[in-house]
Amino acid sequence: MTADQVIDLLVARLVRDKGGTKHQWRKRIGPVRLYSLATHPHCNWAVNPVGTRLEMEAIERLIDDLRISHPIIATER
Repeated sequence: MTADQVIDLLVARLVRDKGGTKHQWRKRIGPVRLYSLATHPHCNWAVNPVGTRLEMEAIERLIDDLRISHPIIATER
C-alpha cells in the first residue's frame, strides 16, 4: 500500500460513514508523512488531521484501524 492508497481508503470510508465530500475529507486528512524504517520499524507513516473535534476523532479512529492492517507502507516510485 502507498501513501496515496492510504488517503484514498480513508476518504472513501469517511464519505461512506460520515457523509460530506471527498474534497472536504482530503483537506481534513492532509498529507501522509513517511518515515525511515531504520527509525520507525513498527509503523513508518503518520497523518496529522485538522478540522473539528468530531472530524479529527473520526479520522484518527480510522487511522488506528488502518495502522493495524498496514503498519508499513511503500514509498512511491
